[in-house]
Amino acid sequence: MDQTQAQIPYPPRAITTKDILYLKDALSWELLAFKKFHFLAEHAENPEIKAALDKAGKMHQDHFERLLTHLQVDNNAAMSSLPNTNKPN
Repeated sequence: MDQTQAQIPYPPRAITTKDILYLKDALSWELLAFKKFHFLAEHAENPEIKAALDKAGKMHQDHFERLLTHLQVDNNAAMSSLPNTNKPN
């Protein structure tokens, strides 16, 4: 059974409540991972291990910042600009 989905040609103009909650969870996961790698890097004595931990921490920090940009929109304005498809005929 083929379960591939067609790609969305452009991102949605508004974010649903479910999407926002998922993004907030993902932000928490990325922040926690960044903090753990930062802590471990501070306590590493081997320079190669310290560099690898710093690199991993930077990656999670970058993911956090990228996710954060998706939450920095005026979602109420975006939602109000969408056509209301729930109107009765």
